[in-house]
Amino acid sequence: MSGLKHSLLGTLLGSLIMIAGCTAIGTGPAAMGEGAEQAISERAPRNEIQQRAKVHTELGSLYLFDGRAAVALEEARIALSADPSYAPAYNLLGLTHMALNEPHMAEENFVKALRLAPGDPEINNNFGWFLCQNGRAKEAMAYFAASARNPLYSTPTKPNTNAGICAIQLKDDKAAEGYLLEALRLAPDNTQAMFWLSNLSYRQGQYAEAKRWMSEIERIHELNAELTWLSLRIERKLGNREAEARLAGQLRKRFANSPEQRLLAQGVYE
Repeated sequence: MSGLKHSLLGTLLGSLIMIAGCTAIGTGPAAMGEGAEQAISERAPRNEIQQRAKVHTELGSLYLFDGRAAVALEEARIALSADPSYAPAYNLLGLTHMALNEPHMAEENFVKALRLAPGDPEINNNFGWFLCQNGRAKEAMAYFAASARNPLYSTPTKPNTNAGICAIQLKDDKAAEGYLLEALRLAPDNTQAMFWLSNLSYRQGQYAEAKRWMSEIERIHELNAELTWLSLRIERKLGNREAEARLAGQLRKRFANSPEQRLLAQGVYE
């Protein structure tokens, strides 16, 4: 998993480990202002049963973040054996099956989570991301909107970032830029939003702007292979051969087996 993708998984897990609204029936996003509630995973448990479910769900999300999906599944099942109505445990199952490339099981569990907690902004965000990653970008946008507009959500930068990425899939660059800039307003150190803004600027031929966003990323985050590759291509477009050569050397030395290094070796820049 590349550094950027690993970071994205962290974004999705959100308050389950550190990681609105739908109608009461089904899984459609609720109307503006309807059903606003704090993410269940961010609340203090109501009783000992919910405490047990919360602990195992949080433990399972840590295992998932560490790449141990089988253990994450088991922890989610333990959580649900303690409290079958604990929505974050179904959310964890959804994320885990998503990581295992089992979309049918992932959707089934996200739907269960939303039926139990239709106003939960974390679950709305994660189901939106699932939809976005499975060719249903238009459907996803309503879930991101429900999550982002919830005034009780502690990390609204996440659904705004995801909505920006999803809007890029829909080839709506203007909307994507708006979502990503809002994500940055909410969290000025959101390097993922900066990456996609840089990517957008690059595709639009605004290479100086793309470089500016990359410089902001470098100020707070060490470049991984994906970021180094984009930075290299930006410098190439700007005609900065010395910087291009320096970044090429970093790819060869630090990321020798990466897909980006293979693209460099093949001379495939676009």
